[in-house]
Amino acid sequence: MSDLTSTIERYLDIWNEPDATRRAEKIRDVWATNATYTDPLVSVSGHEAINALIGAAREQFTGMTFALAGPVDAHHSIARFTWNLAPAGAAEPVVVGFDVVRADDDGRLSAVYGFLDRVPTDS
Repeated sequence: MSDLTSTIERYLDIWNEPDATRRAEKIRDVWATNATYTDPLVSVSGHEAINALIGAAREQFTGMTFALAGPVDAHHSIARFTWNLAPAGAAEPVVVGFDVVRADDDGRLSAVYGFLDRVPTDS
């Protein structure tokens, strides 16, 4: 397992952490201080903003879990991977995304670029 694969697993663990204080500790371990997160809906920078973003996503999708949907493809300091968001035991994910991450020289995430492949639609 590459170091970036391990970092991605820790990254998804952060998205699944319900406690904001523990999540903040994990963010400090995995993300660089001035890290950025950008997807079609938001662009934030820094640990506090990243924690707030994840907290808001957790509130929107209560009871759901983020999981890798396939292998992490990594080289140098860059990785890409697909993830799913679904309730426990669901046959199909509610949300499917694709992220590209860059790690700094210390192996911490410096930038995440997210793409949303499948999102819920209001009926």
